[in-house]
Amino acid sequence: MIVVARPEPGIPLTHDPPIAAASAAARPSACPGLLRVVAARDGGLCRIRLPGGVLTAQQARAIAHAARTHASGVIELTNRANVQLRGVRAGSEQALSELLMRAGLGPDLPAADDLRNLMLSPLAGCDPDAIFDTTTLIAPILGMLQHEPRFAALSPKFALQVDGGERLAALDHPHDIWLAATVAGNHTVFAFGLAGCPGDGALAAVMPREVPALLSALLHAFLDLAQDGQQRMREVCASHSAGAIFQHAQRHLDFTAIRDEALRHWRRAPVDTTRRLGTHALRADGGGYVSAQPPLGRLDAAGLDALAALAQSHGDATLRITPWQGVLLPNVAANAMAQTATRLSTLGLITDSAAPLARLIACTGSQGCAKSRADTKADALRLAARLPVHAEAHLSGCERSCAAAHRAPWTLLAMAPDCYDLYARDDDAARFGSRVASNLTIDAAASILAQRPRSTPDV
Repeated sequence: MIVVARPEPGIPLTHDPPIAAASAAARPSACPGLLRVVAARDGGLCRIRLPGGVLTAQQARAIAHAARTHASGVIELTNRANVQLRGVRAGSEQALSELLMRAGLGPDLPAADDLRNLMLSPLAGCDPDAIFDTTTLIAPILGMLQHEPRFAALSPKFALQVDGGERLAALDHPHDIWLAATVAGNHTVFAFGLAGCPGDGALAAVMPREVPALLSALLHAFLDLAQDGQQRMREVCASHSAGAIFQHAQRHLDFTAIRDEALRHWRRAPVDTTRRLGTHALRADGGGYVSAQPPLGRLDAAGLDALAALAQSHGDATLRITPWQGVLLPNVAANAMAQTATRLSTLGLITDSAAPLARLIACTGSQGCAKSRADTKADALRLAARLPVHAEAHLSGCERSCAAAHRAPWTLLAMAPDCYDLYARDDDAARFGSRVASNLTIDAAASILAQRPRSTPDV
């Protein structure tokens, strides 16, 4: 656990009284328990939101047991550093929810399950180079979110990111509200912005103890200003500037945010995302973390049980789910690092960022999702066999892009079974980027990528 630059831990603050909320879009009905199960082509889908992506070994075993007993056994790691169970059997929703609740994997209140979209770095609290230990903010932020009745109007996709300045973080994953630790003078502060990523146009900064109140004020401002059908911050920013939204939020604050010239030019230090996989020392004694990812983000119950056992024998009995659909074992001793990586590879997980399956993302696909036009998981496995070195691609079964919140270097958008449009990343183009070719088979797409193998394409 680290504390750098004398940070001030966040504290719960009194919430404003609820006022009229913007209308919320229709949502799937809640299951009888406290965790929501939604319908999918392959059965019920239960999303398990993890505070800061942290999962204890005991909780991992509870999820594995739930997957075996009440679902198909398929476990997915998500790009929000959460876990989801597929194939929940009809009639098992209540028992599944109760099992997970007993393991401490549910919300405080039945209506609050969708409100816990809080992403931290998978190294939060473990990285001695971080500016602030953001794990100290998890409880006050989640408490604020769950116990303000008005926030039940927020979309299940409305998400927050709190960055402590760790050497590994998902900086290309846009969030509705982001905060990032930085040092101003002799103080640690959190710069913040709307509808973007850490470093995208900081509006101002607050002290760490003020973070929960700031988030509450920004959420109230969002609900005050959102019109019918506007469920995400980017939609409200299209109608009101980010500055205007923050100015409105100040009506709900009893302190003044820090605004100076330095914040205008502040940029978050870049990260090396290849550190998301493999063995990496964090301490002078050589201890650190070992990270891996299951192929295309999928595990079975036996695999999750094995990870729990490995975390207990070689780590600190916790797992960190990463926003790259992977798993990180923190606090591994120096003399156990290589053995841990070998064991992860034996379990079928990927530990090398250069491996083809480490450079592919695919959504659930038509086997599990009625909106998908192709079996993207199977197609990604086929593409892996021909993926050029250094090329990175995302296969999406429809325009929703559920598996990737960021814009990948290459995107294959399914139009029909084994039929994809290929897009190259282009920051000046909308959505996936610039379309390079249409109606391609996987083999044809692989041939084009072989001609243009660079990870960041020229368009």
